[in-house]
Amino acid sequence: MRGWPRAVRLSSGPENSEGGTDRPTAVLTCYRTRRRIGAWLDEALDPETARSTAAHLASCAGCQREAEELRRLRGLLRRTLMPPQPDWTGFWQGVVRGIEDRRQTRPVPVRRSWWESMWRPRWALGGALATALLVSLGVWQWAPSGPRPSEAGVMVTSARTEDPRGTVMVYSTPEQDVAVVWVFGLEKD
Repeated sequence: MRGWPRAVRLSSGPENSEGGTDRPTAVLTCYRTRRRIGAWLDEALDPETARSTAAHLASCAGCQREAEELRRLRGLLRRTLMPPQPDWTGFWQGVVRGIEDRRQTRPVPVRRSWWESMWRPRWALGGALATALLVSLGVWQWAPSGPRPSEAGVMVTSARTEDPRGTVMVYSTPEQDVAVVWVFGLEKD
């Protein structure tokens, strides 16, 4: 294993171990304890963890300040979360007064002009439907009846022959005086 660099352990110095040269356990203990202070105040820790947290709080002034701030904040939250009791004095008197005021006042009828009464949504809808009905009846009544020459189509008929093997087809159009006759199945003599 030659050539591999050797692992070197660096000392963290006095800033993390309160002046000592061993590992910085005090900072880690404070960090871990501060994360548990809220649960300790709520009595949500298991007994062993609660004892170690209480022992650390008894010896560490910084964590004691943190716990006191959390207690104060908890008290403030409890006071602000409690809604004040509503003031019901005069409630029923106000309800009774409102009912009596409604009994005494009568609505004033509003006089409308004749054109306002004619221009209402239901009248407008009825008029529009009647107009649509009259227009559709007019278009249907005056439309030309019967098929147009282009719609009449082509007439194809078949005719009987004396020979059972033969078929005769007649093709004609009504607008032209032309007829085409086809004869199928007959042999040339």
